[in-house]
Amino acid sequence: MARNIGSHYTAHRVLGRGSAGTVWLGEGPGGPVAIKVLREDLAADPDLAERFAHERHALLGLEHPHIVGVRDLVIGGPDVRDIALVMDLVRGPDLRRHLERERRLTPHEAVAITAGVAAGLAVAHAAGIVHRDVKPENILLDTTSREPRALLTDFGVAKLIDEPRHGGRGGVVGTPDYMAPEIVEGLPPRAAVDIYALVTVLYELLAGFTPFGGGHPGAVLRRQVTETAAELPGLPRELWELIQQCLAKAPASRLRAVELASRLREIQPALAGLPPLDIGDPLAAAADEPPAEAAPTAAVRAGTPGAGTAPGAASRTAVPLVRASTPDSERATHTRMRVPDADELAGGANGTARVARAPGQPRAGSAQHGAAARRRRRLAITAAGLVGAGVLGGWLFRAGGGDGGEGDGGHAPGVREVDEPGVP
Repeated sequence: MARNIGSHYTAHRVLGRGSAGTVWLGEGPGGPVAIKVLREDLAADPDLAERFAHERHALLGLEHPHIVGVRDLVIGGPDVRDIALVMDLVRGPDLRRHLERERRLTPHEAVAITAGVAAGLAVAHAAGIVHRDVKPENILLDTTSREPRALLTDFGVAKLIDEPRHGGRGGVVGTPDYMAPEIVEGLPPRAAVDIYALVTVLYELLAGFTPFGGGHPGAVLRRQVTETAAELPGLPRELWELIQQCLAKAPASRLRAVELASRLREIQPALAGLPPLDIGDPLAAAADEPPAEAAPTAAVRAGTPGAGTAPGAASRTAVPLVRASTPDSERATHTRMRVPDADELAGGANGTARVARAPGQPRAGSAQHGAAARRRRRLAITAAGLVGAGVLGGWLFRAGGGDGGEGDGGHAPGVREVDEPGVP
């Protein structure tokens, strides 16, 4: 059923749904458009509408061949209060659908897609805009030309929705599989979070799964902070080192978007002709395992599809086994979580500190750690006082003993005993 969006646009049918809203195929004064209408509960928030209006100029001015252009921003409507982004219509699937169909891409295609998106991010970052939710669902493929072109969409949506409301503390909005460690730890998201997410997408395009995904969202977030990505067998060393650098836990260690785009384009020619990585089928391997012995990770023999590996076959490396979710066009891919407080960020009882510590050693900054430190200081002071008192007492005892010896029969220096009369 068609619906009016503002006074200039008409939405005809649903193209897709996400956690923030619904994308419609629409019509406007300039022809077909894509219209993203935010959820009613979000549109009803007057603060959110004000933030969107404030960001209008930045969103409309963001133009690049690898960015889906925003043509208009609609706030309000004739019947209901809408907040909608009117965008260029891209003829083609999103990267998630493409990946579900192909399972894994060739290194050359995966790098080409990532380099294009990185170039778009470089322009956005130069304008002071951080995407904050880079993932396959937000990368569209324009298939109208001979070479499919990747375009990043949904700029600014995650940031605007994530702003604290009415002066309260905001949550963290994002997709766990692509969320940078610093976001998990409650730090302000900078441009480096987009680099981490984009290279996570690159890893997924090559492997067919994300480096830290699988299981409960909380477990995924924990792995983002504490674990390192397993190396993909058969990948050229230069490309793997680039992936490693951009998945670094420290934001400052990652490349900037313009550097990432340049490096990927330098590597791309050498990847021509390479087939998709053959690292086995994690889903098939998981299906063959008895349920009682299921483990979070499993070694998959490189170069051998499925779980039917011949005994004694050489294993080049092991990769994490991550179960892929069942495709669902209406799945919500965002997670909202509480931002840790200052004590937790310092490494309190519920903190997220990454510093390794010995078994039984309290976490630095925790309440137990502070109490133990105070007890140790008190014991040290008491022990020092006891030692000092003992030394002083011993000295006084020796001094007193020497005086008594002289009075009881000792001889003073220079005094000679006088013989009694008549005694020879």
